[in-house]
Amino acid sequence: MNAGNHEAAMAIALEEARAAEGHGDVPIGAAIFREGELLARAGNERELRRDPTAHAEVLAIQAAAEVLGGWRLPETTLYVTLEPCAMCAGAIVLARIPRVVYGTADPKAGAAGSVLDVLREPALNHRPEVVAGVREAECATLLREFFASRRG
Repeated sequence: MNAGNHEAAMAIALEEARAAEGHGDVPIGAAIFREGELLARAGNERELRRDPTAHAEVLAIQAAAEVLGGWRLPETTLYVTLEPCAMCAGAIVLARIPRVVYGTADPKAGAAGSVLDVLREPALNHRPEVVAGVREAECATLLREFFASRRG
């Protein structure tokens, strides 16, 4: 996928992030595409579901697996507004997602190179391609403003 397609796909993830913020969750969104077709989209629902595992990536992976009828997600790209955490990176590896595109790095919990690098761990049997920094400023601003409003 070219940069323009990455930008357009990340726009879907950003829509999901804004929807998550609307119900009190940290504004993180994800979308999964295969060959240009949107398979699944989700935003964080930890607060909504009272579930610590209800991250946008996990919910999108579950929805895409349902659409495809299996747990492997070949030929897909996961777009997410924030660098995946260790749990989500593990789910990405287990689902065999070949490409991950994220918006902004997570210096506190990122597992695609910031704190850990689960997605490039040589001991694991699957290592997706990682593209960082797509619509980075927009993704970072959304999170920064969310947390600033909580502190203010």
